[in-house]
Amino acid sequence: MPIITLTTDLGTVDHYVSAVKATILRQLDNANIVDISHDIPSFNIIHAAFVLKNVYQEFPPESIHIIGVNAETNEDNSHLAVYANGHYFVGTDNGIFSLLLDLKPDKIIEITTTRDSDNENFPVKDVFAKAACHIARGGTLEIIGTEIKQFSKEFTKLEALHDKNSIRGSIIHIDHYGNAITNISQRLFKDVAKGRAYTINLGSKEHYSLNTIKRKYNEVQAGDAVALFISTDFLTISINNGSASSLMGLHINDTVRIEFK
Repeated sequence: MPIITLTTDLGTVDHYVSAVKATILRQLDNANIVDISHDIPSFNIIHAAFVLKNVYQEFPPESIHIIGVNAETNEDNSHLAVYANGHYFVGTDNGIFSLLLDLKPDKIIEITTTRDSDNENFPVKDVFAKAACHIARGGTLEIIGTEIKQFSKEFTKLEALHDKNSIRGSIIHIDHYGNAITNISQRLFKDVAKGRAYTINLGSKEHYSLNTIKRKYNEVQAGDAVALFISTDFLTISINNGSASSLMGLHINDTVRIEFK
């Protein structure tokens, strides 16, 4: 039985997540449900895309990923089932798929099946769970909707810029520990650095700079700032045993500039 994952902004203090899981289990009593996160900030598809993008490929191929963030439809978007990179995704055509996927999907289906409830306020339970169970049983996407060629709403990913002597990026995510994750990849850094010395300048209320990238947090003293490439392969600014966001005043969209000697 394929894995069904849940990434939502539903939180864990109310009944919502349990209702979604109960709906899945009524249809698939042996379903393998995995919680990725239910603490996505409300309606924040950028945060949701970052979280799911950095974990979904760790799951076995053919896994099914329900995305329950800003899930209601309107006249500009619809509910979709998407097959891409060997995985299935069920969510709303609100721009999140363009942030989540780097490759063109193999198939995009606009879900048109009837709801099990007249209530239109809980599509994660009444639409997404039903679609995910259909896929998990081996059903084809065409049964639950109509194929479309592209998403109705797409956002451009914010890429780091560079020339031969510098890289200009930005902070794209603040994690639970207050680590500031940038959009500067390790590959880009190596391509531009070519072994040269460098200075990492951080834009914030105060000016901070670092001139080394470490392999581990504890290569600096507790309370000291450290730059390192984490498992996402992006340059991250942290404080050993502390919060870079709080103690250094770092925020999403702040500029990070690397100057090479």
